[in-house]
Amino acid sequence: MEPIVKIFAGSASQMLGHHIAECFGQPLGALSLQRFADSELGPSFDESVRGCEVFLIQSTFPPSEHLMELMLMVDACKRASAHKVNIVMPYMGYARQDRKDKPRVSIGAKVVANIIQSVGTDRLMTCDLHAGQIQGFFDIPVDHLDGATVTAPYIKSLNLKNLIFASPDVGGVVRTRAFAKKFGAEIVVCDKMRLRANEIASMQVIGDVKGMDVVFVDDMVDTAGTICKAADLVMERGANSVRAVITHPLLSGPAHARIRASALTELITTDTIPQREENDKIRVISIAPLFAAAIRNVVTHESISSLFG
Repeated sequence: MEPIVKIFAGSASQMLGHHIAECFGQPLGALSLQRFADSELGPSFDESVRGCEVFLIQSTFPPSEHLMELMLMVDACKRASAHKVNIVMPYMGYARQDRKDKPRVSIGAKVVANIIQSVGTDRLMTCDLHAGQIQGFFDIPVDHLDGATVTAPYIKSLNLKNLIFASPDVGGVVRTRAFAKKFGAEIVVCDKMRLRANEIASMQVIGDVKGMDVVFVDDMVDTAGTICKAADLVMERGANSVRAVITHPLLSGPAHARIRASALTELITTDTIPQREENDKIRVISIAPLFAAAIRNVVTHESISSLFG
């Protein structure tokens, strides 16, 4: 007999969790979170998970508190005799810290991987990691979903006549080329030089964008400095229009103001992270159906890659 499936969501992903559970065809499980005066967290499940295959949904943004909350949820499940505990982490915090790029720094993504495994997690399901190689930090199954599965159909619906895709930096070329391949389109690259994190010193476009409808592709937008500067630059170089498609809308600090003031026609994103304010230039496409389908295929032991092949 197959284990009963139960789906729960942490405090960072309540809305997305409800949508995923609805797409899966059952209600979201009951979970309480106690907060002590010193900000200590105490999650507890309000229904039995004994013998169940449990899926815990939580994007770790902001990462520190929500990662700790999620780890406590896993521990509570294991101690309550769940059959399997699967983490559904649409956005993985610390994924940008995936290597040593200068002396005496940590590899944050590896630390997070160690923490996730140390509490007894059986499987991780996530989407558009900053670097696909992060999967190698884990010794448990990792289902790495492709956000383009839900965003590419919208781009196709626009019927842009002179479509070309652009990477906002050299590091995103592989991601941009994979997205462009779905359309049989060419790509251009913006080469940037930083003085420090979140601050760009200079940028140039490699490739011709004159008369083209440009779509930037990236995994996330944080302060939106890069994407907005790149959008303004391609318009200066004669582009007909410019859009951006991303998966994770961190949109920290001045991001919303920058997007409103930029040359971007729109920023297409998913709901891996809930929006903190309204923005007419941002179009959100729910990724819940993709995660619900992936959860169903895990339970029924079917292919995950077939969902976005």
